[in-house]
Parts: sequence; C-alpha cells; structure tokens
Amino acid sequence: MEQIPLNTTAPFLTRHPANPLLKAADVPYRSSLCFNAGVCKLQGRYVMVFRNDFGATSGDEFLAREAQGLPRFDGTNLGLAFSDDGIAWKVEPKPCITLESAKHLIAPIMRSQDPGIHLQRFYDPRLTVIDHRVYMCFAIDTNQGLRGGVAVTDDFEHWEVLSASVPDNRNMVLFPEKVAGRYCRFERPVNSYGGTWLAGDQAQMWWSASPDLRHWGDAQHLLGSYELEWANDKMGPGAPPIKTPEGWLTTFHAVWRDERRGRHGWEEAWPKVYRAGLMLMDLEQPWKIKALRQEPLLSPEVWYETGEGVPPETGFEGFRNHVIFPGGMLLEDSGEVKIYYGAADTVECLATADVGDLLNWVQQRG
Repeated sequence: MEQIPLNTTAPFLTRHPANPLLKAADVPYRSSLCFNAGVCKLQGRYVMVFRNDFGATSGDEFLAREAQGLPRFDGTNLGLAFSDDGIAWKVEPKPCITLESAKHLIAPIMRSQDPGIHLQRFYDPRLTVIDHRVYMCFAIDTNQGLRGGVAVTDDFEHWEVLSASVPDNRNMVLFPEKVAGRYCRFERPVNSYGGTWLAGDQAQMWWSASPDLRHWGDAQHLLGSYELEWANDKMGPGAPPIKTPEGWLTTFHAVWRDERRGRHGWEEAWPKVYRAGLMLMDLEQPWKIKALRQEPLLSPEVWYETGEGVPPETGFEGFRNHVIFPGGMLLEDSGEVKIYYGAADTVECLATADVGDLLNWVQQRG
C-alpha cells in the first residue's frame, strides 16, 4: 500500500495562529510534555484537562534514562486549565488528578487488587458534558494490562470513577447524549489473535452502549486500519463526536508505520505517523458509518507537529514528531468547529473549520 503524502490536510481547515496553545512552560508545576487533552464547554467557559508528563527535559536526557534502565519520566498527572475564548488558557496551580489520588479513585473498582501496587499510570483524558455534568474517559496502565474507564465530576476537584474495562481497551470517548435511551461510546480494543488479514498493531474502532455508564455491552465493530487507504498500523477514536442534523460528526486517529523513518523526536527510532480522519455516523444507529473520507482531515505539516524547521527562539523539541491526535471537538453557535489536538506528543493545539465544510467534505459534496 502506498501511503498518502504526510502533508495532506483538508484545505478549509485552519490552524490557529496562537498554536501551540499549551506547552510545558505554561504549566506552573513540573512539566516536560502537556498534550492529548480533553476539552469541553461548561456554562460558557472552556475547560481543558490535559495529560502532563514530567521528569525528562530533553531527548538526550530521555535516552540516557533509558540506557540506565530508568523510567522514561518521573510520572504523569492530569492538569486543569480554563479559558474564556478557547484560545488563551490559564492552568490551575496544581494537577487535578495525580497518580496517588488516582489510586484512591480507582480502588472501588479494583476490588480484587491493591491499586497502590497495580496502578501505574492514569492519563489521556477525554471530556463530555451530559446533562450539565462533566464525564471523563481515561486510560490506566495496570500490572494486568491497559484499561479504559469513565469518571464524573461536578467541580473538577472531586471525581468518581464509574467503570473501567478489561484489558486491552482505551481511547474511549462518550457521546454527549443518550441514543435510544442508552449512553454510547467509541473505544479502541486491541485484537491479540494476530490473524494475517488484520493490519499493524491491530487496534480498531468499536462502539458500545450502557444503561448507566457502569455496565457496557452490545459492542459493534466500526472500522479498522485495513479499511483505510492511508493507514497500515492501528486506528481508533479521536474526540467525542458532535451532533449535527446529518449525523454524528466523528474524528478518529490512524497510524502509518514505516520502519525506514529512523529517529523522529526523542526516541532512538520512531517509525509512526499519526493523522486525524473524519467520518459521519448515523444519528439513530451510531455504529453505522454514513460517510467516510478516504484521506486525512489533518496531517502533520508545521514545525510544532513535525519537529522540522523549528524557529530557534521557540526552543521546541518534539517528543514524537509527525503526530496529530484529536482529543476535543466543540461546535459553536456560529457554526465554527474547534478541534483540539495533541501535536508531537508534546503540546496542545487548535484547528478550526465551519461545520458545513466538514459535512460537505466528509460526504464529498461540491
């Protein structure tokens, strides 16, 4: 399969001139990388919960730690930021969830284990407002594997974890309302069977439903990388979908792997390119794809995404270059769609488009 060029982006999509909107220097506590944020709008104010990795400050330090058998970073926590316009963000003075607080939050659903021993990381938040409450999907690394779950908060200080999946399932995003009386989510389980008809890491995109956000089932397969012309590795959900009269407008991430790429970022070798795609799901049967565009919506092109041609004054050094990962998508009353995405696994950025252009593009109209 020949890959689509790395710099393929929909022509109507605009990167915000203030990018990167959030970087480690903006965080008032230890931070090396801040990215893969969940974003929502609550009572007229924008809210961001972002992944914050801390404890390694350069590629050379990162490689030196690995060579000594040390952890890549000292840790990961979740930061909290607010904004009046969705562009200029103010980070709160301390994380909203740390590993230690996550162990207490997760304890009620890890009843057969000691979370103090088995929980290693709590990260990759995705935010959805449902009936005026904020729900967060998250990923956790445990001694038994990688799990995804759902938590809820009313004040971003007190959280309740409602559920967590069996391994290996992650990249979960909730729909902003029930469909036919049930909560819905997209998710990315990993198929470990290894059949040769599957591609790459074998992570694919699924849909499931719940009566209460605690018990999930009725899982339906949506899409695999082997069905995309521009991916040969894994794929899965991006940002929580937005509702339009024509269907659920849905971003996803997809990965092209090329072992010839060599070093692209801090790591000794980084063969992957992450890009964002777009599809439209049926309103009443959201496991059905109404339209799928067979080219990327957003690809790494500019310096804070590719790590190339970096302005010296920025001091930017991408952790994993050529990475785009959408984690938040908001539809404004004006029809503007804000797409928040992590870039180079290092910073948080914003791209915008008109909802009509997105719908026309994904359905190849005009």
